[in-house]
Amino acid sequence: MDWDDTSSRPPAPPDGYGPDGTGPGGAADAAERLVGASADGEDQAVEAALRPKSLAEFVGQERVREQLDLVLKAALARGATADHVLLSGAPGLGKTTLSMIIAAEMGAPIRITSGPAIQHAGDLAAILSSLQEGEVLFLDEIHRMSRPAEEMLYMAMEDFRVDVIVGKGPGATAIPLELPPFTLVGATTRAGLLPPPLRDRFGFTAHMEFYAPAELERVVHRSAQLLDVDIEPDGATEIAGRSRGTPRIANRLLRRVRDYAQVKADGLITRDIAATALAVYEVDERGLDRLDRAVLQALLKLFGGGPVGVSTLAVAVGEERETVEEVAEPFLVREGLLARTPRGRVATPAAWAHLGLVPPQAQGPGSGQQGLFGA
Repeated sequence: MDWDDTSSRPPAPPDGYGPDGTGPGGAADAAERLVGASADGEDQAVEAALRPKSLAEFVGQERVREQLDLVLKAALARGATADHVLLSGAPGLGKTTLSMIIAAEMGAPIRITSGPAIQHAGDLAAILSSLQEGEVLFLDEIHRMSRPAEEMLYMAMEDFRVDVIVGKGPGATAIPLELPPFTLVGATTRAGLLPPPLRDRFGFTAHMEFYAPAELERVVHRSAQLLDVDIEPDGATEIAGRSRGTPRIANRLLRRVRDYAQVKADGLITRDIAATALAVYEVDERGLDRLDRAVLQALLKLFGGGPVGVSTLAVAVGEERETVEEVAEPFLVREGLLARTPRGRVATPAAWAHLGLVPPQAQGPGSGQQGLFGA
């Protein structure tokens, strides 16, 4: 592997979750959304204070926690470094937090970087060669690494060495560089993009699921205690129900409701205060915000529930196609409010009920919608 190799992999196609947790073209829109899963500077600063420090404190992901606990305790008992760990799942579910917990449980330092930051093999070699024995290397968005760096990582993970190429052409010489044992923790929102040779080198893989409302209530109560916020159980229930199954969103909504309670009330968060505050921020009882409702209203009121093409739908709501397709639609589909079909987007009965609208009566044979020219 030549450290100066400047070739790189073509950019990954859109998947609904870019490097910052947003879809391509919709990054700015998603970053401004209260219910967006991406983390801005404020979120990152607050998350650092709210993150649990051990597996015992980590809320949710019971199966992953149990399996990971066995992996780490077995490694400690053997006096060895832990197996490489791959964490996949949507943004905001705790992949970075778990990587820090792994380092804490193993009593090892942690180095944090990301796939987009490693564009050349030399970038990765510089990081690997400076690792200490037992150190944890957290590589976020690992599927976005360049191809040369990825190929170097194969040998580093399996044999704890990299080959340094000195010179070029027929006179080039490969000098093996031994690495101390380390633990790689990779995080990805698109596990399917990882090539099999890389995926197979992880000793433990885990998929992070969206959280149940009861788990998010525990997250909200824990965060409220750390933020010194007074909250009643029904207030936490209200916030959790609008958090789209994501702890990051739950913590963000808690902070906004806290602000409202301090300014408009006596600082105590009750169900009514939480509901009123989130209504001000246009987050409804199912977690839909202005963009989500605009998409549904256009689909129902302008196009009779569909089917309609996503480009037409985007024009109707005044947004870019990518914003609708990659920022709004994933949650609407997951909630069962919208379906993607070969003919276009179609609203489900739940969408009509959620907006309080009555679907048009089913038309009999021969009475379908007219075509473009009335045919």
